[in-house]
Amino acid sequence: MPATNALFPTIYGRNLVAELKHFVHRPYLIVTMEDLWPRFAAEFDDNLAGVHLVQTLKEQELQAALNKQFAQAPDCASVIGLGGGQALDVAKYVAWTRRLPLFQLPTALTVDAGFGHRIALRVEGQVQYVGWAVPEAVYLDYDVIQGAPPLLNRSGVGDVLCFLTGDADWKLAQARGKAEPQWPYDPALAAEARAVLDPVLDALDEIRAVSDAGIRVLAEALRWGGAAYHNAGWNARHIEGVEHFFFYALEYRVLKPFIHGQPVCLGAYLGAAMHEQVGVVPLSAEQMLDYIRRAGVDIRPEAMGVTWDDVTATLYDLSAYVRASGLPYGVAHEAEISEPFIATARSRIEAAFGPWKGAEHAESNP
Repeated sequence: MPATNALFPTIYGRNLVAELKHFVHRPYLIVTMEDLWPRFAAEFDDNLAGVHLVQTLKEQELQAALNKQFAQAPDCASVIGLGGGQALDVAKYVAWTRRLPLFQLPTALTVDAGFGHRIALRVEGQVQYVGWAVPEAVYLDYDVIQGAPPLLNRSGVGDVLCFLTGDADWKLAQARGKAEPQWPYDPALAAEARAVLDPVLDALDEIRAVSDAGIRVLAEALRWGGAAYHNAGWNARHIEGVEHFFFYALEYRVLKPFIHGQPVCLGAYLGAAMHEQVGVVPLSAEQMLDYIRRAGVDIRPEAMGVTWDDVTATLYDLSAYVRASGLPYGVAHEAEISEPFIATARSRIEAAFGPWKGAEHAESNP
């Protein structure tokens, strides 16, 4: 059976931030980022109970900060998430732990966090998904999103391209007899994900341009993907695989935050190359790299503040990491990572995006 179609209510338009104060439950708490708040502060009124500026996704530190926040704003009646994935996740955490109505306003399409029920916290350096939060609505303001750096919006394709690597990992697990008993490979579910993916592949030029049309097609795919984990009975097989596992492992190694879609897209390319090596499930690394290049997501390690040494060490340890973390079986469990594999990947990425010449050249290279 295909997944249910229970998606978060989503509103597209303009001047949406200014309208929030007129209808959210009062007084309201805003969860946002320090660099974003000056841009939006004037849009709110004296019903504002407080502003939580996200500093951490580490659960204990986050809970301590929120306890302090609520000691100062005990009468908060709703929470507004205003920002990227971190702000939206923390807003969900507040809504879940305080049982408050939630309103989400993404400022960029970096990730599907605004459309998913669970919160991606960090516990002892590992990503752990907890909680349950369904917003009253998600508001997508074209002008707000187009005001963000283009890379932030383009990188959202990572959370859609992962449908390809997730599907390939699921097929590989089924072929090896390693699929979870409760989640044998489901062609109908895979086909549903593919039907969401295809319009994104057709609109990569619009997504790169961050046009109104590009925003809408990408957001609709993220909307479906964010809810898909719950809609399939907490089964993420059709929407997540080696690309996210690579991201988790890289983040665990370097202990720094990322623009989510950059390491996920890098993991999607590397995962496709691993599948080519294993040869059980056809998945073209060259085609994957072309999708990423056309969308304008720079996946050179230097563009995301790490090095090829970091990527190399992550790849060599990836099999051990996925096993130790109990992640679902896939190509990361059996691909052979070697110097030639990494050299080929680096050569192809640099052929697509150019050799790294410094951050000042990064935006023009893709």
